[in-house]
Order: sequence, then structure tokens, then C-alpha cells
Amino acid sequence: MSQGGFVAVLPEGWPRPRGYSHGVVSAGSRVLRVAGQTGAVPGAPGVAADAGFGAQFAQALANVLAVVQAAGGAATDIVSLRAYLTRIGDFSEHGAEVGEAWAQTLGRHFPAMTIVGVTALLDPAARVEIEAEAVLP
Repeated sequence: MSQGGFVAVLPEGWPRPRGYSHGVVSAGSRVLRVAGQTGAVPGAPGVAADAGFGAQFAQALANVLAVVQAAGGAATDIVSLRAYLTRIGDFSEHGAEVGEAWAQTLGRHFPAMTIVGVTALLDPAARVEIEAEAVLP
């Protein structure tokens, strides 16, 4: 869907978000910007209250990849990730789960990454939100 100089990206089967796009590609550009994705399963009302950090990280990363793929890209087209964590220690404390999710989703592709500690995310059950940029083929 084209909107004022950019094309909005919506993975097949995902409900259209209200007030934002999951991803946008500027007109005449190959750069995809992926909105922050939480550990919510697409179509669910939010992150499951009992979902642990590892499960949330895996789902958020899978959601990012789904947006990239919907735009015609692949994991290897992702050039940067930013992960916002409500508890910064979760990243290292759950390193094995993070590593497993990474390997399953991105394989041995390692884009630039920033980890940011925040006091809260919009979904109160969310412990991680990941946004990304990709350069499409």
C-alpha cells in the first residue's frame, strides 16, 4: 500500500495495525524500516503474560523477519537491529535462548545491533521490542 512517498509493508495474514505500519519503504529506495516488534504472535491481542524473555525475544525476531520477507527481503538483507529491553540484564542472563533464537531466525548473519534499556514498553507484558533496517535486493 502506497502512502505519501512510501510503501507500507504488511505480512500476509497479519491484521493491519492502527496508526502505524509494520514496515515502510521510501519511494525510490531499497531501504526498509521495520517498526518495533514485540513477542506478540501476529493477530494476538498482545504478548502472553506468562511468556518468558527467551520466548519473547524469539517471537520478536521472527516478527521482524516476517516483515522483511513480506517486503521481498531475506534475513541477510537486515543491516541493523535495535532491541529495547525493560530489564537490560535479560539479554545476558538468557544468552543461550537468545543465541538459539538468533541461529534459528538469522543463522550466521550478524547485522549491527544496539541494546537499549527502557523503563517500559507500550504492551505492559512485553519485555523486549526489536526494530530493524534492511536493504532490499
